[in-house]
Amino acid sequence: MTVTDIQAILRSMTLLEKAALCIGASFWTTTSIDRVRVPTISITDGPNGVRKRLHDNVIISQSLPATCFPTASCLASTWDRELMYVMGRALAEEAIAQNVDVLLGPAVNMKRSPLCGRNFEYYSEDPYLAGEMAASLINGIQDKGVGTSLKHFAANNQEFKRYTISSEIDERTLREIYLPAFEMAVKKAKPWAVMCAYNQFNGTPCSENRKLLKEILKDEWNFDGLVMSDWGAVQNRVRALIAGLDLEMPGPRPRNVRTVIEAVRSGELDEATLDQSVLRILSVIFKATQRSKGGEFNVEDHHALASRIASEGMVLLKNNGILPLKDHNRFAIIGLSAKQSRLQGGGSSLVNPTRISVPFEELQQLAPNALFTYSDGYSFEDFHRQELVDEAVRQARSAEVAIIFLALPPSSESEGYDRSNIDLPDQQVTLIQSVSFVQPNTIVVINNGAPVEMSKWIDSAAAVLEAWLMGQGGGKAIAEILFGRTNPSGKLAETFPLKLSDTPAYLDWHGEDNVVRYGEGLFIGYRYYDAKETPVLFPFGHGLSYTSFTYSNPQTSSTVFKDTEGIDVSVDITNNGKLVGKEIVQFYVHDQKSSLTRPFKELKGFAKVRLQPGETSTVLAHLDFRSFAYYDPSYKRWVAENGDFDILIGSSSVDIRCKKTVTLASGFDEQRVLSRNSTIREWIEDPGSRVASDPMFRMVIEKIQTMLGSEENGRQSVVKDAMNSVLDTPIYMVLNSLEGSMTVAAEEVMTYLLEKIK
Repeated sequence: MTVTDIQAILRSMTLLEKAALCIGASFWTTTSIDRVRVPTISITDGPNGVRKRLHDNVIISQSLPATCFPTASCLASTWDRELMYVMGRALAEEAIAQNVDVLLGPAVNMKRSPLCGRNFEYYSEDPYLAGEMAASLINGIQDKGVGTSLKHFAANNQEFKRYTISSEIDERTLREIYLPAFEMAVKKAKPWAVMCAYNQFNGTPCSENRKLLKEILKDEWNFDGLVMSDWGAVQNRVRALIAGLDLEMPGPRPRNVRTVIEAVRSGELDEATLDQSVLRILSVIFKATQRSKGGEFNVEDHHALASRIASEGMVLLKNNGILPLKDHNRFAIIGLSAKQSRLQGGGSSLVNPTRISVPFEELQQLAPNALFTYSDGYSFEDFHRQELVDEAVRQARSAEVAIIFLALPPSSESEGYDRSNIDLPDQQVTLIQSVSFVQPNTIVVINNGAPVEMSKWIDSAAAVLEAWLMGQGGGKAIAEILFGRTNPSGKLAETFPLKLSDTPAYLDWHGEDNVVRYGEGLFIGYRYYDAKETPVLFPFGHGLSYTSFTYSNPQTSSTVFKDTEGIDVSVDITNNGKLVGKEIVQFYVHDQKSSLTRPFKELKGFAKVRLQPGETSTVLAHLDFRSFAYYDPSYKRWVAENGDFDILIGSSSVDIRCKKTVTLASGFDEQRVLSRNSTIREWIEDPGSRVASDPMFRMVIEKIQTMLGSEENGRQSVVKDAMNSVLDTPIYMVLNSLEGSMTVAAEEVMTYLLEKIK
């Protein structure tokens, strides 16, 4: 179907048909227009597995079996773009088999606080990492002819009052933290659709937010897909259409169809605006029909892929040498989740798994000659059962190794509500403390979608494996990592704090009076901990291996470069251990001097490399203009300033192994917006040097120096402090104070200087 054909269909449609097409026909389908041969398409949830419902007319119903892949917190911890692409193709194959045209996902909202109930569905606290992972997944899905709907646009960072809360964010923070992952995914992968969030953004519902949907998404980023609502997010259908929201879901909504028709007839809604939305919807519908649907997918291959992904994303947080397990024959397996695995979070992404790898069974298969005992250790009910702890201690005392499987209760991580704390249940903490007291070889495996507090027991554990909400193949992945069949290679995509009160959004979390202010600004995640020099439990990018890697020979393609060209960076990585392993190399950028406050460093590149023992590989990264730029609200654009930048290459955000300093030559005309309210310092430091040498301006500076007096007789520090105070005073105030000593009126000087900078 060509663009011309679609435009011809649009011209033949009645106003009623166009209005109807912009609203769904059911919970999971679009409206068909039989008269002009516009078919319906099927939409379903899909961040970590296809959730095709058996009935289209209900939001909650049994879904068809599908591969339950790990959730996004585990996916991001793989730091593996290629693996995300492979997973995307598998999701598409299952969507095709189940006659699904568009998958709702991925979700790229930032992890502002570990309390967000939906954090398991989100990738990272870092927008660059989240954007890269999402783009790869989208490309994998769409390359096989199935669409995606990137979500939730934008600033949906909590579940509390998510339908009405207003996320209040300044322009620079929005551009540098909360939009880049969306922008990267849109530009690199071109999703068929973008889903608006429920919440308000700066006082306007996202479904009606013209700045987000029209000015930024469609006009600035040139997004040519359709914008759809989250389910039930539309408050005013006409205002939403005007703002750029094309498709309202779910349907049917006969009243809203009539409202759109009446708005066009009354002139409230320009029919050309409606036509643009119809064109976008038609384009996606006919794109979807190009791929025939039906058939089957390879259940076993996809299960194996789910296990592989889980193993790549699991993070070995601590290891005193007990892992990998060897020369041990008696194991006490403790914890309900060793048999009742936590695979996924709750809410709309809940998948009906095709099969489940149970950790206890997988451990037995890998060590068939070993003796395994099992005890529950705890229950997910909210009360203490000491007899379960006592039995676990008895078994641990008789074993050579105790492996404790912990998990947050299934109800604690879900769409719709947030966590109240980051603690493990009290009984699980008591269990670890009691078992590790009698068994020094205690290994802890945790299933969770977001950080948990560990300070009460971390020191007594011999090893800790973060297994995340690991999907249906996670049990096998755990067993293979513990017994050394797989060398762990995941690294944290978010910081694990020592305690909740250390987290950046702690004082502003949830908000009040239906408003949540993002008071921490740019400083979320590792950016905050760097700035505050606050210690953390495990830093962003952290993850251990059974081998070790050395970094050497950092190189850049040049020492001075133009911002428009960017720069290439390389480093040699050597596996100097005895096992094959994978290292995730992270490239951060530090601006030595900036006109505006910037985080100390920001992730701008990464690569995952597999190395044999003794092997060396050169890892490359290209850092482009945006790697060195910040968003300047005064110019309403991205700015990369002249000056020196440090490129920091490391194994985590705190484990920096190499540094190279380069100089950026900016092509940006850095003339700042000067006014009568700008300070004397800002006028002096104007990069354009428009008035620095002007006789009138020099006269003002000389008058200031005369007014402050001499630096003789030990008054240097006093004069210096006074000068700094004056330099940071608005120029109009300084001129007014000097008027008695000048031959020209202060207002005339001000007018003259303002004319000079035009």
